[in-house]
Amino acid sequence: MAKKKPTVALIYDFDGTLSPGNMQEFDFLKAIGIKNKNAFWKENNELIKRHDASNILCYMKLMLDKAHAAKVSVKRQKFIDFGESIELYNGVEEWFDLINQLGKEEGVTIQHYINSSGLKEMIEGTTIAKKFQEIYACSFMYEDDVAVWPAVAVDFTAKTQFLFMINKGISNISENAKVNEFKAEDERPVPFKHMIYFGDGETDIPCMKLIKQQGGNSIAVYKPKNQKKKKCAEKLVQENRVNFACPADYSKGSDIYNIVYAIIKQVKADFDFNKLQKDNQKKFAAK
Repeated sequence: MAKKKPTVALIYDFDGTLSPGNMQEFDFLKAIGIKNKNAFWKENNELIKRHDASNILCYMKLMLDKAHAAKVSVKRQKFIDFGESIELYNGVEEWFDLINQLGKEEGVTIQHYINSSGLKEMIEGTTIAKKFQEIYACSFMYEDDVAVWPAVAVDFTAKTQFLFMINKGISNISENAKVNEFKAEDERPVPFKHMIYFGDGETDIPCMKLIKQQGGNSIAVYKPKNQKKKKCAEKLVQENRVNFACPADYSKGSDIYNIVYAIIKQVKADFDFNKLQKDNQKKFAAK
C-alpha cells in the first residue's frame, strides 16, 4: 500500500555531535579518580597498540578495569546515572520537539536515531534518551546486573550496518542477519534519500559518505569556535564526503536548523511530485 506521507530519519552520532566531549569524561572519570581525561585515552591507545586490538573494545575493557580498581559499581543503573552528567550542545534539548513540529507542519513523519560508538547505558541516562526511535551504541553484557563483558562494540563498520537496519525497519541488533535479506526498495520503511546523518569524527565518515551517495544528506558538525574541528569538517565538504558542515548549534534559526528544515521541505516536495506522476501514469496505463 502506498504511503500517505514520507518518513525522514535523523541519525546522530553522540560524542562530539550532540555533546561537546566524550561521555566518559564527565562523572565517570571523576568517580574512578582520573582528573586528566587525556591520561585515560593515552592508556587506551597503549592498550590498542600493545594488543593490536579494537579501540572500542579496549575502552570498554579499560572502563571496567578502572572501575573495579577504584571499587566503583559497574551495575547497569550506575552507568545510566553517569549519563545524567553528560553536557549537551546549545539547543539539543529543545531540538527534537522543534523538528517534530516541523515535520507535522510539512506532512512528514520524523524519526530520530542514535548511531554511536559511545555507551548506550550512559546515553539512556541523558535528558534526551526518550526522543529516539532506537539507540544503536556500545553496551555491556550483564550478569546479576553487573557488567562483565562487551555485548555490542560499535565501530565504523557496525555504524553502516545500523543504517541498513533503519532502512529495512530492523530494530533488534540480534536480528542483524536480516540486513542481508532481500527487501524491495518500495517496501523499505526509510529510503536512504530520506536520511539525514549528523557526525563529527572518523567513525562517521563511512556513514556520511554512504548516505550522501544514496541521495540522502550528511552534516559534519564541529565544536563552535574550534578552528581545528572546523577545518576538518570543511575538508569533508571539499572532498565531497558530506553535503554540509556546520557549528554544533541546534537552536531554532541556527545553520543546522535551517538546513534540516530545507531538507524536510525538499523530501516532501519530491514525495508529492513522485506521487502525482505515478497517479497520472495509472490513468493512462495499458488496459
